[in-house]
Amino acid sequence: MPSDSTTEHSLDLGGRTLRFKATAGSIPLFEGEGGPLRAEVGYVAFTMAPPAGTAAAARPVTFLFNGGPGAASAYLNIGAVGPWRLPLDGASVSTPPVLLPNAETWLDFTDLVFVDPPGTGFSRIVGGEPARRQFWSVDGDAEALAVVLRKWIDQTGRRAAPKFLVGESYGGFRVPKLARELASDQGIGVRGLVLISPVLDFATLAQRRHLPTTWTYALPSMAAAVLEARGAFSPAALAEAEHYAATDYLADLVKGERDREAVERLSARVAALTGLDPALVRRLAGRIDTRTFQRELFRDRGLVGSAYDATVTAFDPTPSAARTQFPDPVLDSTKAPLTAAMTELYRGPLKWSHDQPYRLLNGEVNGQWNWGRGRASPEVVDEVRTILSADRAARILVVHGASDLVTPYFATKQILDQLPVYGEADRLALKVYRGGHMFYSDDVSRKAFRQDAEAFFRAALGVAR
Repeated sequence: MPSDSTTEHSLDLGGRTLRFKATAGSIPLFEGEGGPLRAEVGYVAFTMAPPAGTAAAARPVTFLFNGGPGAASAYLNIGAVGPWRLPLDGASVSTPPVLLPNAETWLDFTDLVFVDPPGTGFSRIVGGEPARRQFWSVDGDAEALAVVLRKWIDQTGRRAAPKFLVGESYGGFRVPKLARELASDQGIGVRGLVLISPVLDFATLAQRRHLPTTWTYALPSMAAAVLEARGAFSPAALAEAEHYAATDYLADLVKGERDREAVERLSARVAALTGLDPALVRRLAGRIDTRTFQRELFRDRGLVGSAYDATVTAFDPTPSAARTQFPDPVLDSTKAPLTAAMTELYRGPLKWSHDQPYRLLNGEVNGQWNWGRGRASPEVVDEVRTILSADRAARILVVHGASDLVTPYFATKQILDQLPVYGEADRLALKVYRGGHMFYSDDVSRKAFRQDAEAFFRAALGVAR
């Protein structure tokens, strides 16, 4: 990997000016003490000097991760909270990769370190198959990234700084495990976690016809998409869909498909909430899988919706076919502009270049990921419990987009509602915004998220507004 590059920048963000340093670099991982090199993990750090009269150690530092597994941190970096932003609302494959100053950056109130796990971004594995097996696993991932963070903290003298972790999607699954790994093996405590569109328990992602509760998770997100399409979205309307999903819908689902009256009741209500053909909903006994919803909601217009945001559509490649395969209107449309924009950011403002391609999404990582042994689905609910119960100062903010079908917010809500209050109820909070998995693509939602994040950091640090 090329040598680290540190550059100085100044950005006018309309009413405020940010002066900061940016470092693009890498941290090596070795096999044991003094063993051979196993990987070089790339990162981009944005840091600011603390206010005059304030100790440098008092300024918090936040480490950010995307998910996949196999995703680089570009989504959070230039999509949401870094100092530059690529507009993603309405982005397509051919969208010019032009970065703009990001007025919603978090750099005002925390330093930011975006980390690309081994095999993503420019991070590379040099230890062959044994190293891939280690790094591309639930536990090995957390162990390796904990070492990376500890090395960065030691190299930069930030042991005394308050530390935060942010993770999106699988990253939201990753960071509770990472927090525990940092505390237990690296001697580093974490003050707060922000989980963005996370999956807390992978059992909630499977829609199984014989398990009634699984059909309740995505129904409010489907309703949110329909409300948006009708221009009728509101917290009250969304709450009504949630209430139905958790009460009458679940009660009729439990009765089963043999109870024809229950099927008729729930089919009529589900059809109204999802905007789908009542005959189709009845034929499916009111149990609508997300793939069916993506296609059938817009079928009469020859369009398909995104799993990442059901309000975003593209043309169906084969609209007359009984079944169809189609690129996701959000995920596949943003790959090229995000990859190009990150490459230009490295080569331009960051003055750091590599002759290898930037890997935004590495399918090899996802395909070879080791999810662990045993029959139980992977989950981090126990880690969340431990973090909140063991440290009275720790806080967790969980955020979702309402129309996300990949990690439906209502599944997370049901899990969090089962947790007890550890001291103060607001130490664990859930926020739901308009939009999908990457809700921060929407200007209004991104601004609201930034405000909520700043309030979260202030509360975690005990700072009055």
